[in-house]
Amino acid sequence: MYPIGEAAVRSGVLIETIRYYEREGIVPKPDRTASGRRTYSDVDIARLRFVKRCRDLGFPTPDVRSLLGLTDGSQSTCSAAQQIAARHLSDVRNKIADLRGMESSLEKMMELCSQGDAVCPILDQLLSE
Repeated sequence: MYPIGEAAVRSGVLIETIRYYEREGIVPKPDRTASGRRTYSDVDIARLRFVKRCRDLGFPTPDVRSLLGLTDGSQSTCSAAQQIAARHLSDVRNKIADLRGMESSLEKMMELCSQGDAVCPILDQLLSE
């Protein structure tokens, strides 16, 4: 059993984030010592690492909860996990397309700015839209 600081180091999850996950029910509340200090098992730390990997990939909290519920490894579980991942991949691709559009717009504004007009084209475009 490990105190919260050691669980944070072993899992790569910040202490405040661990407490947040506990409050939100993403991970179960840990056992406590007689003095009230949280203690974490290797299983708890593995769960924290799983949640961290999900969050690093951008999965929203409801999907993290769903994926945690699918960790039994059965074939039907894999299908459900694949559906969640496919939906998230679609969202990521849409965000990338949006970012590319923003990149293009900003590049065009900056090109206009280099022409040296008296009125800043960037500010002018932002004011007019």
